[in-house]
Amino acid sequence: MIKINGSYLEGGGQILRTATALSAITKKPCYVFNIRKNRPRPGLMPQHLLGLQAVSYLCNGKLEGASLGSEEIKFYPGEITAKDLHIKIETAGSITLCLQSLLPIGFFAPGPIKISFEGGGTDVPFSPTFDYFRYVFLRILEKIGAKVEINILRRGYYPKGGGRVEVRVYPSKLKNFNLVERGQLKKILAISVASELLRKKKVAERQVSGARGILCSLKLPFETRIEYSKTNSAGSSICLIAEFENSILGSDGLGKLGKSAEEVGRECALQFLEEEKAKACVDRFLADQILIYSALVNKESQVKIPQLTSHTQTNIWTIEKFLSGKFEFKNNIIRWLPKG
Repeated sequence: MIKINGSYLEGGGQILRTATALSAITKKPCYVFNIRKNRPRPGLMPQHLLGLQAVSYLCNGKLEGASLGSEEIKFYPGEITAKDLHIKIETAGSITLCLQSLLPIGFFAPGPIKISFEGGGTDVPFSPTFDYFRYVFLRILEKIGAKVEINILRRGYYPKGGGRVEVRVYPSKLKNFNLVERGQLKKILAISVASELLRKKKVAERQVSGARGILCSLKLPFETRIEYSKTNSAGSSICLIAEFENSILGSDGLGKLGKSAEEVGRECALQFLEEEKAKACVDRFLADQILIYSALVNKESQVKIPQLTSHTQTNIWTIEKFLSGKFEFKNNIIRWLPKG
């Protein structure tokens, strides 16, 4: 049984998501302890528990210690099967974070898996916004052969959630990453969304205005998409998607009480400029999310990243516990070197 200290480095829920996904794929049981030990509220929160149960369901596994507040679990995976999965989230727990542990398993299933979310948050703090997830993260995965269909039926914001999302994951033969030169920047797309409750204040338009003011110096095609939708809680988000010849960079931001919509857009644009200056092929947040896929291919992969964050280091440590190989970081290029 592989033992994982959940308080290592970044010490958040990502350790749990990566460990259980790899446990399901490799069929290696795992014991995760000190789960979220250094967080203000340690242990399993509702969204973590739901994610664990979903992983276990997809691979006919067995869970021990999986209850709210628990700081340790044991997971015994079984055979991955193609099933329809319905996940009901009573809180504004992040849908995109839940998908992080389910997608890798789906790629190794014997057939398509349909995942339906009822409730939860599509655009909430401390997680990728839904637009970043589908237009940056998933598009990078498409480059290595992953196939995912995703449809948002209703946005969910903090605190009530209420999102509705349908996802179909197909078995995929993944290829290795070779993202070192991103090429020329072709265009930037800004997707700005807000609750119908905020339409009169033109929040979505003002977020774009803030971003445009920062990015106008780039003198590149700047496309915009404005969206308003009915939601249980008022909220907004903006996502910038920059298309390069060989890769995609993204940045996103969330509306917040006391912060103007223009400032939300400006902060998102400034974050993008910081990532763009690094000349990397993925942004710092995507870097740790794609590591599991580069390692699962079992071929040498390389990706140029802007910096080695604690999240990335934590995921490297977790992945190397399960898979035969190691990551190497040099000159801002992270390589996966399989053994044998």
